[in-house]
Order: sequence, then C-alpha cells, then structure tokens
Amino acid sequence: MPGSGRHLEGRIVDLILEQGLRTGSALPAEPALVATLGASRNSVREALRALHTLGIVEIRHGYGTFVGRAPITAVTPGLLFRTRLSVRDDPGALADLVEVRELLELGLIEQVATRVDEALLDALGAAVEAMATAEDQDALADADRRFHEVLYAPVGNELATQLIGVFWDIYHQVATELEPPPGDRDQVVESHRRVVEALRAGNAKQARRVMRYHFADLHERVARLVQAAGASGTSGTSAGESARASYSGEAGPG
Repeated sequence: MPGSGRHLEGRIVDLILEQGLRTGSALPAEPALVATLGASRNSVREALRALHTLGIVEIRHGYGTFVGRAPITAVTPGLLFRTRLSVRDDPGALADLVEVRELLELGLIEQVATRVDEALLDALGAAVEAMATAEDQDALADADRRFHEVLYAPVGNELATQLIGVFWDIYHQVATELEPPPGDRDQVVESHRRVVEALRAGNAKQARRVMRYHFADLHERVARLVQAAGASGTSGTSAGESARASYSGEAGPG
C-alpha cells in the first residue's frame, strides 16, 4: 500500500534527498505532502512523527517540519532494548557489545597517535586524574566517558565517535543492571594512563598494543560480571533500583 507506515516514511526520506534539502531546510507543507505522496493526512502525520523520533525530521509546532540532523544516538533506545533482552537470557551477550567497541577503537587509535599534541595529552591526563580522584562512581564513569570522547576527537570521524559513545552508554547501563561487585579502580586508572603514555611516546603501534591490553582488561571484567550474574541469578530485567542509583566500579570504567 502506497500510504502504509514504513513505506511512507521511506518515500518522505526519498523526497528530502530528491529535493536536495539539507539539515534545517523546511519540508513542503502538509497539504503539499499529502498531495505528492497520495496518502491521507493522518498517515502523513504518523510517518512524520516516526521520522521525528529518529531525528530525521524536526517538527516545530506552529512553524512546520524541517530536516533534522539524524544523530546516531537515535538508535540508542532500540539497541539498548535489544541488548537488555539478550543479556536477560545470556549475560555473556554483553561481551558482544564490548567487542564491537573494541573493533572501532583499535581501528582509530593509530590515527590518533599521528595527531597528538600537548593540548590532547593535557586533556587526557586531566580525565585520568579525574578518574583517580573521583569521589563516587558517577564521577568515575563521567571521567571515563570524557577520556574516550577526548581521545578520538582528533580523528574527525563524527560517525565513529558517536558510535563509540552509543556503545559505551549501552554497556554501562546494562552492566549496572547486572549488579556486579566493586572493581579495582587503581587497575582501571592505570589502564587509561598507559594509553596516554603510549601516545606521548608517539608510537602508533605501541598505542594500539596498549589499547588492546585495555580491552583485554575490560573483557576480563565482563567475564566477572557474567560469572557474578550467573551465581546470583540476576538478569537485566530483575536488577533493582539500587543498581541504577550507584555506579559500580566494576561496571563504570571502560
């Protein structure tokens, strides 16, 4: 059917591309869309709302509909739900998420090593220091996320850095729901500090080796999470609110 759900959403996306509209450009008014698409007003509105949820369009009430930025973070709710479902039946599925992030970061770290300057090293050092002195697990997790954001900024690959952020956020939310035991903060801080030292040395291959070591440590922590979850019978849907209220040191860093 021409006016059915996903088909109609796809036709609106095609229309945006065919008309050469860019982010912030106004879409044709609703009556024009109804006429062009040959669909009912309600069907067009439902399709636009679905695209708005994905960030493809932005609905400004009283002004019209505009082309959105379609941030990669729009996929986060669906991917988070999928991961939580998988982890409920098999906590080991969390390792798949870490593996994807590892592939992305290992692919970028050597590029970072060729773009290092003092400003980057200072920013990374400050993030590591913030991890070491964090007063609670929320502060520790914030500093850890900031480290990875700063680390890959010089590469200039917005898609890759957004994906890394998405996988980071999903891992940390799901990991806290497994209610893991406290981790070794010193080990986590040292793992990040080694990355900074490798970059300071200007050795791209060493930077990659150190990053691989960093992820080996993370995989070990995931294994401990899975073992603890299996021993306690904890699942992604049964973890209590306490897991969300207190970021565990085991789940927080990465």
